[in-house]
Amino acid sequence: MTRRHLMTTLSGLLLTLAVTLTAVAQPHDAHWVTAWTMSPSTLLPAADAEDAFNDQTLRQIVRVTAAGDSIRLRVSNAHGNKSLAIGAMTVALHAGDGALQAGTLHEVTFSGESHFNVARGAVAISDPVSLAVSDLDELAVSIYLPEGSGNATTHRVGLQTSYLLAGDTTQDLQLPDGAETFEVWHFLRAVDVLADETVSTIVTVGDSITDGVGSTRDANLRWPDQFLVRLRANDDMPRYAIANAGISGNRVLHERAEIFGENLQARFERDVLALSGVSHIVLLEGINDIGMSVSLATDQEVTPEQIIAGYRQIIARAKARGITIIGATLTPFEGAGYYTAEGEAKRQQVNAWIRSSGAFDAVIDFDQAMGDGQNPGRLPASFTSDNLHPNDAGYKAMADSIDLGIFR
Repeated sequence: MTRRHLMTTLSGLLLTLAVTLTAVAQPHDAHWVTAWTMSPSTLLPAADAEDAFNDQTLRQIVRVTAAGDSIRLRVSNAHGNKSLAIGAMTVALHAGDGALQAGTLHEVTFSGESHFNVARGAVAISDPVSLAVSDLDELAVSIYLPEGSGNATTHRVGLQTSYLLAGDTTQDLQLPDGAETFEVWHFLRAVDVLADETVSTIVTVGDSITDGVGSTRDANLRWPDQFLVRLRANDDMPRYAIANAGISGNRVLHERAEIFGENLQARFERDVLALSGVSHIVLLEGINDIGMSVSLATDQEVTPEQIIAGYRQIIARAKARGITIIGATLTPFEGAGYYTAEGEAKRQQVNAWIRSSGAFDAVIDFDQAMGDGQNPGRLPASFTSDNLHPNDAGYKAMADSIDLGIFR
């Protein structure tokens, strides 16, 4: 080999090595993933519904489940009866008790404007906000409503303390004494994080058991929260954000009252498919279809076949988007207020289909994991106070029962 040939070969090798090292050093392309969401439990109001807020600021606390250098926020007027005027909006890292971490306060704009209107029935997505967030950071989102808001688009089981203040306090780092508190979410629809391309979102879809009824307020101990802890504790697991799309009282087929939201088939596009970066759905819903229809003489009677037909529609819509959908069996409810033997027979039939049909991409058997050893149709006393909703320990048992291999 001549010296010139040797130098050419070495140069080629060095160039190849440089390109390889550059490719390794390059960060993955970022994309938006939904790292927190609320599903409205309200329904469309009368045209003359009263204003829920006027010249007030809502400071709402949410926890994000992904890390990134930018976020964007969604505001929903889905169930408003008129245009929603936003006078100002800010976001900051939460310092506790409604206070903001100094140096993290950012104005939120929509299409470059700090004052904006969200049309009746619409959702608005903010401009990106250059706020670096870490996994499981809490955000304080302040929304000033300068005039009558109309009916509020609301999620009624927040299990998180938020704050209501007079006037425009979106820039205030500390809350004034005597700030009014509330435990629901109004208008704030979702938080997206600009995350590494390897991160995707798992959406947990369900009723009060996914919503976390029975868990401790401000503690993030719903079963999806505790499942996220398991995911984070395993270094070999892919990185997922979790978005909780549970609504207490929700049903696959019908609505019963405005506090329980639209039926799952009606809300599925808005509450699940419209979210960002969704790769997986876990579906746990149907116990209210059974319990309410059997125990309430004024309610629509449903059969297991009708619930299953509803599942098939949800499955088809998820798979059309290329989303993995996982079915979860319905948990025991003997002793609950709407329990009947007829309802239990329906639950068993629905669960048998979930396990054996092959319609879902995978199955999580919460029924088997949560049944009392002496009475499988009932939750253990240590897991519940009302025989329907788990407590913190019961939700942990649900989270611990999930086969992580489903998500590898």
